[in-house]
Amino acid sequence: MTHIKTTLGRRAFIRNTSVAGGGLILGFSWLNSCKPKGAEAVAMAIEPEMPKEWYEINGYLKIGDNGVVTIMSPNPEIGQNVRTSMPMIVADELEVDWKNVVVEQAPLNTNLYSWQVAGGSRSISSSWQNLRMAGATARQMLKNAAAQAWQVPAGEIAAIAGVLSHEASGNSAGYGEMASSAASLEVPEEIELKEIADFSIIGTSRKNVDGKKIVTGQPLFGLDVQREGMLIASLVHPPAFGMKLKSFDAESAKQMPGIHDIFSIKLYDEDYKKNTFHFTAFNELIAVVGESTWQVFQAKKALNIEWENASDITETVTMFGNDMEVNFPAGMEDSETHTTKLKELVTSKGKVTRKDGDPETAFKNAAKIIERSYSCPFLAHNTMEPMNFFAHVTEDHAELLGPTQTPEWMEPAVSEVLGLPLESIDIQMTRQGGGFGRRLYGHFMVETALISKKMKAPVKLVYSREDDMTQGIYRPAYYATYRAALDADNKLIAFHVKGGGIPESPVFANRFPAGAIDNYLAEDFTLNSNITTGAFRAPRSNFIAGAEQSFLDELAEEMGKDPIDFRLELLKRAQENPVGEKESNDYDAARYAGVLELVKEKANWGQSEAGVHRGVSAYFCHDSYVAQVLDMVMENNKPVVQKVTAAIDCGIVVNPDAASNLSEGGAIDGIGHAMYSGLTFKDGTPEQNNFDRYRLIRHSEAPKSIETHFVKNDIDPTGMGEPPFPPIMGALANALYKATGRRHYHQPFITDKPPLVG
Repeated sequence: MTHIKTTLGRRAFIRNTSVAGGGLILGFSWLNSCKPKGAEAVAMAIEPEMPKEWYEINGYLKIGDNGVVTIMSPNPEIGQNVRTSMPMIVADELEVDWKNVVVEQAPLNTNLYSWQVAGGSRSISSSWQNLRMAGATARQMLKNAAAQAWQVPAGEIAAIAGVLSHEASGNSAGYGEMASSAASLEVPEEIELKEIADFSIIGTSRKNVDGKKIVTGQPLFGLDVQREGMLIASLVHPPAFGMKLKSFDAESAKQMPGIHDIFSIKLYDEDYKKNTFHFTAFNELIAVVGESTWQVFQAKKALNIEWENASDITETVTMFGNDMEVNFPAGMEDSETHTTKLKELVTSKGKVTRKDGDPETAFKNAAKIIERSYSCPFLAHNTMEPMNFFAHVTEDHAELLGPTQTPEWMEPAVSEVLGLPLESIDIQMTRQGGGFGRRLYGHFMVETALISKKMKAPVKLVYSREDDMTQGIYRPAYYATYRAALDADNKLIAFHVKGGGIPESPVFANRFPAGAIDNYLAEDFTLNSNITTGAFRAPRSNFIAGAEQSFLDELAEEMGKDPIDFRLELLKRAQENPVGEKESNDYDAARYAGVLELVKEKANWGQSEAGVHRGVSAYFCHDSYVAQVLDMVMENNKPVVQKVTAAIDCGIVVNPDAASNLSEGGAIDGIGHAMYSGLTFKDGTPEQNNFDRYRLIRHSEAPKSIETHFVKNDIDPTGMGEPPFPPIMGALANALYKATGRRHYHQPFITDKPPLVG
């Protein structure tokens, strides 16, 4: 077993010993835990019976006299299944039978946790050691309690499936019988973690703990929240980016049935210093408050509003402690102008982010140069559950409840705008009907709080689909050009990528194929905009992976090489004789090659059936490696995705069922967005504001089957929610070429018309 220091102070560990019916509650502060990698917390609990009232719902583990374990899950659940996977880790080290585990959502508590966030595919990876330590420490304290009771060495006591036993004396007891005694003991300075080979829960498939509640329609989501006296609110924002509120007349609308009030709200004062996740497209909005969603939505239509042009704004924004200036230029923008400007910028000199060798000379002396450009539009998140949040603000307290990915980062903003101390802000999380970036930006929480404060009543804010799709926080639009230089022997001698976007570049200079080519150049550029953008599933990677992998396929064809073999050759160079410092490359070439070799085997690459057209792609992001082979057939002259075979290296797989679900969802999501989705602008106004014009993938267009294979290793878990999304877009483009004879360079592919090059 692995020995680790607990380094947990007793006050941080023992939270309460007076659980209803008696029991042990253990709390864990990630900032003080054994391995502070990103700081994240979990809580665990066991009890004799489910109590009628919980004590402080922080991070803790309760042990009751019937052996039932309630493990609190601190991180937001947006469908990535952390409410099942995180408690599995605790339960395995605790040595408790999974059937005796109950899982509950913890509220925000920054005294116990420092990474209560759903973002960056970090929930499991950043808390892996801490979760294990939490379960193992509780197990050791129970063994110590039994050792004292039986007067035997603790090292001779076994803990299996919630039962303590001492073979020599014949003594045995359930965890519940020792909980009270364990609570009075000192926290061990050092504990033993289980050997990976001894895991009994980790690595096995466990069903979603909320599965039955979801399919039976039990209230889990923000939209399900109901409170006595609760009002419904909705917002009206400017019709175009680059505009702001001038004045409005709400007198007639206020007389409509069920309407309580209509007023304007201003989210942040001019001197308020935002962090990245406080972003909002429109700072001043009109709030309509009434008794029902229908009444409120109808009153919005009856308002007489005058808008005016907004001025150029430059703000200082903090991102993880680093300040940066962000410019939102004045004027109403349109997609045609965006495209023109991006094409101009990609042909001018960009910012060099990596340079190996002498790429300029290599291109000058090349026998042949391959150059291709790729682009993608803005995308809306379109969460299945409409945006919503609940707030009840009084003079000295604020209760907030709803779907959010960043409760910890929004708490200070709510505190400041309400003028309440942090300890008076109570943020609780519901299960979320989708997110993948949209709910990272918590302006809706501030909006709800301000409306509740004004109304002096509990309020649930609800966005219509049109409200959300026209209010920003989109996936940025990107543009990239790739060039490759070949010598007279058709060998690759230089590689150049230059990419940019609105308002950020998608280029990762130190990712593959950096380190595999003697002469390599990466450049980027940006274009400011007043259209607010933000994280979208696998930020930046969600475009550049498809562009890169499409280009590599075309390059392999030009060189007369098999697409997988070509990639493996490059990776072999990066592994055995890397260009530049090996440490400067973000990826592990051996692991990257491993998923390609695995998918080649599992997909029977090179042995496809007649009429089946195959595309391959592989990518590294969020510390994980994914390779995918997409099989396509033509039916009635239309491409149909028949199968996707995926190989993934994400370290130890905690819950194979959940990981496979993420792989499947990522593939379907990526195919849909690359093929169909896009958001365009005319005079600052989105031209798509609902699903009648914004195209999402249909059920019938999803792959007929998806097969996922995981690389088996003992590496600590890495990201899983986001990595399967980016590469599938390249596999789709490569399969489309094989099936139709046309290469696609501009997303969405369904509208990508010839000429396609450049």
